[in-house]
Amino acid sequence: MSRREFIGATNGVATWPFAARAQSAERVRRIGVLMHLEASDREGQDRLSAFLEGLRQLEWIEGRNMQIHTRWGANNTERRYCRATTLNARCTRDHSPL
Repeated sequence: MSRREFIGATNGVATWPFAARAQSAERVRRIGVLMHLEASDREGQDRLSAFLEGLRQLEWIEGRNMQIHTRWGANNTERRYCRATTLNARCTRDHSPL
């Protein structure tokens, strides 16, 4: 085996584990949910559960390919505005669209 063949073969072997890891890594998306109800409200919890179940059916799995950031507004316009501002800052940190 020539020196050139040896270097070519070892270069491919050395980079193979990195390429395999890069291909299997899925991009994690951030989803912001702003609820107009209180966190303790049963209707709000049911709606959030139904939303998450719909995402699961579409193969969006929290912790694997998405993160959910939920904020509760508690029927207070000022509080909802504040929560929306923090959600926007958190969910657009990487400046990439969904």
